Amino acid sequence: MEFLVRSENRLPTETTTQQREELRAAERARAMELRAAGTLKRLWRVPGRNATVGLYEATDPAELHDALMSLPMAPWLDVTVEALAQHPQER
Repeated sequence: MEFLVRSENRLPTETTTQQREELRAAERARAMELRAAGTLKRLWRVPGRNATVGLYEATDPAELHDALMSLPMAPWLDVTVEALAQHPQER
């Protein structure tokens, strides 16, 4: 099952530069693990915002939830998920 995931990072303004850098590095490492596992298919940045749009694949919403919650920045992400269904023209 594929999911379109929109997320916006809401790190508190008092987060230090060092903390931000550490979180970004950890987030990138975890995203690479999800990509290697086939869970994260594509990822785009949203210009002008601290936001991304991702295409994820999971067996069900619970598996997707677990993957998203495994991201180091999960506590500060505002996430919207849309389940995707195959269009008849794609068959």
